[in-house]
Amino acid sequence: MAGREGTFLVCSFWLADAYVLLGRADDAAALFERLCGLCNDVGLLAEQYDPKDGRMLGNFPQAFSHIGIINTALNLHRAVCPALTRTSGALEGA
Repeated sequence: MAGREGTFLVCSFWLADAYVLLGRADDAAALFERLCGLCNDVGLLAEQYDPKDGRMLGNFPQAFSHIGIINTALNLHRAVCPALTRTSGALEGA
């Protein structure tokens, strides 16, 4: 394939998710913050990122990258605030 390839961003979000599953919430949060810092001025991400040149590559905007950011945010929230994600059952049977 001709041209340069960058880091496929959704895979980086998957790494953060794996950190969450391993109980490494601090590592997951640090990676998540770093990835969020790659968003442009209106919060959009491309398909890939070139760390050498510090620029986005590939399809823009890329839905996979945005799905990754949403899923990782939810997974981190659930790991850090588990009591807030449980249902109390108070409305069951209502």
